[in-house]
Amino acid sequence: MMPKSSAALIAPAVAASLVLTACAPGEGEEGEGKPLVMTTFTVLEDMTAAVAGDHVEVRSITPAGAEVHEYDPTPQDVRVAAEADLILENGLHLEEWFGQFIDQSQAPSVTLSEGVETRPVTRVPGHPDEQSEEDMPVDPHAWMSPQKALIYVENIEEALSELAPEHADDFAANAQDYSEELEELIAETEQRVEDLDGEIHVVSCEGAFGYLADEFGLQEHYLWPLNADGEGTPQQVEAQIDYVQEHEVPTVFCESTVNSGPQEQVAEAAGAELGEPLYVDSLSEDDGPVSSYLELLEYDIDLILEAAKADLPGEHD
Repeated sequence: MMPKSSAALIAPAVAASLVLTACAPGEGEEGEGKPLVMTTFTVLEDMTAAVAGDHVEVRSITPAGAEVHEYDPTPQDVRVAAEADLILENGLHLEEWFGQFIDQSQAPSVTLSEGVETRPVTRVPGHPDEQSEEDMPVDPHAWMSPQKALIYVENIEEALSELAPEHADDFAANAQDYSEELEELIAETEQRVEDLDGEIHVVSCEGAFGYLADEFGLQEHYLWPLNADGEGTPQQVEAQIDYVQEHEVPTVFCESTVNSGPQEQVAEAAGAELGEPLYVDSLSEDDGPVSSYLELLEYDIDLILEAAKADLPGEHD
């Protein structure tokens, strides 16, 4: 959640930026003549660009590597948003800053998680949070389920077709192709999980893998429910150590946008390995391991399943 001091300062800065830099939609230096669509983070940017093709310019408000939950929009973000024809957000309280940001823009906004059947952040065994299942926050990371990502693609297609109806047929064709790639990934992952024939654990820093775990029958455990205050407390670390030792989990993970220090403590105390960072809220830079959303899913799934494969009976090379 944005600190109150930042919230108090952003509105005047935003207003000033709009006054100084507002221009006609779609007349930025890049993509001149094309509608400009802004997304709140790079995952949505890549999904939108795949559906948009060459007909729309797509930019992310948050840069690669940024933590989207508590991002603090800059005057430059606002200047670009003043040119936008459409802004796409995830919703589900992921972008706590989005309400104030969109208030300063003339562009309409669309929530891409609309229509997704949501879930609360799962209450995991031994977790110290004193919240009932009903009080747990909604898990905003629905795009981590490739099945639910199909709904995002439908919403993107609809939003772009309304923005530029003359290209609706192309958007529909691109969305179909992209959905088929997701469906291929789903089928391949289901087969890999079935072939492993054992309990697969996703032990992470943030509780961001619940939708993925639900879809493929994985077991989830985390240090903290959502990226916010109170990350990596001694109680959270102790609960994670107990879980890892009880289930003999060989590899634990942390996400690319957060501090892995608490998970390093877990790995050392529990005798587990700390795996390569998983990607959730952001793509990598273009020369990194996950420069697209499909690569993000493939990369994370591969790390999780290969770690499980190395530990399951009969799966060693």
